Amino acid sequence: MKYELLKLSILEAHRCLKNKDFSARELTEAYISAVEQDKLNAFVTTTPELALAAADRADDLLQRGEPINPMSGIPVGVKDLFCTKGVRTTACSNILKNFVPTYESTVSQKLWDSGAVMLGKLNMDEFAMGSANTYSCFGPVKNPWKGTGGKDLIPGGSSGGSSAAVAGLLCAGALGSDTGGSVRQPAALCGIVGAKPTYGRCSRWGMIAFASSLDQAGVLARTVEDAAVMLQTVCGYDKKDSTSSQEPVPDFLGHISRDVRGTRIGIPKEYELPKNRGDVVAMWDRNIKHLLDCGAEVVEISLPHTAYALPVYYILVSSEASSNLARYDGIRYGTRVEGKTMDEMYELTRSLNFGEEVKRRMLLGAYTLSSGYYDAYYDKAQRVRRLVIQDFEEAFKKVDYILALTTPVEATGIEEPIDVMDRYFGDVFTVPASLAGLPAISVPSGLSECKLPMALQVIGKHYDECGVFNLAAVIYECTGGVLRHLHGL
Repeated sequence: MKYELLKLSILEAHRCLKNKDFSARELTEAYISAVEQDKLNAFVTTTPELALAAADRADDLLQRGEPINPMSGIPVGVKDLFCTKGVRTTACSNILKNFVPTYESTVSQKLWDSGAVMLGKLNMDEFAMGSANTYSCFGPVKNPWKGTGGKDLIPGGSSGGSSAAVAGLLCAGALGSDTGGSVRQPAALCGIVGAKPTYGRCSRWGMIAFASSLDQAGVLARTVEDAAVMLQTVCGYDKKDSTSSQEPVPDFLGHISRDVRGTRIGIPKEYELPKNRGDVVAMWDRNIKHLLDCGAEVVEISLPHTAYALPVYYILVSSEASSNLARYDGIRYGTRVEGKTMDEMYELTRSLNFGEEVKRRMLLGAYTLSSGYYDAYYDKAQRVRRLVIQDFEEAFKKVDYILALTTPVEATGIEEPIDVMDRYFGDVFTVPASLAGLPAISVPSGLSECKLPMALQVIGKHYDECGVFNLAAVIYECTGGVLRHLHGL
């Protein structure tokens, strides 16, 4: 019975709770039991007492016959980048290993206000810098899917703990963050849905900063409908965040009609399919045919500055990271390592408590922001970013949505040698939408020859999350998701 409860989607569980088929406490206990047996290293902090208290509050509402939010009584996990009041929040870095916030991030508070149940905090790449979830002070996360011979695989990153927990039936949904693809890419590698809204839709207040002009909260779930419900819950204006949008938040779920007749879908000629991958081409062709059969139109478009998006992204995020992480000096924030002088204390604190990837990006950022190089690198990258945005603006004059692969390859082995440039290249299809602040979603779209998940990405116009979810639901129909191959869903 407990395992069957874990297989339910958020909306299925919501219907069962309303019908009193089981209680929120029973559902939560099933997930707590699963988390206690976590072999994926997805959770870094668990909160069973808080979870059961929230479940009891949901049951109380149900017993009184009061209407409940679709998220009420639903067990979820939170990426360890979001501050949670009274619960350790580390960004999976040694420099914050003992940090317990006295405040709650806006997006997580919106979840608790809706009645959602927090199971705990989820593993991630340190300060969200990574695309494999191997850069964590708590160790790497394992993908629920296995490679040839039972080989352990990366779950993607930086929201690898979030994606692995949802795919591994350790929580019904999870909060993640997306700077250059850190929700969409791990969702693709784990065979689930990952949605990033328009920049500004979700408040960044209480979210530990990586690159402030790109960071955006996102959600991971097993179905498109679940992602729509969860994302709508955490969106909305927040006066505490100067970048927060006052654009009204529509009913994302209510707009999923699966009617895409006359919808014009753009295929960027710059986003080439790997010619040596027959399984990827077959998946692509199958989904395109399905969209055409549903009445959509497919149009070739051009995004001419795509080739510059990845280097521009890494210049900008490294520069912003260098600035944002300067506060962790052993005096104002974070762990302190004592030294004979203040300079030695500062040096020891940062060198011993930051991981290799974080130090690599901070050094690169300090270089690009330094006197004599600012104009050559950072300023020029900002100018090219504007050209990338203009590419999308021109494309959306011709089409309604853009379709692309989410990642160029499926999950690789955790023990395989790390090529940093290859890992950076894994974001090649997700970074452009982030630079432009556009809503985007990754949808599981088939299995590779190795029986590992593959995914497509839908990119929409600013504030058109409704249309993105609707088109994503049609794509999801083509395969019905891929988790049934892992769990029999």
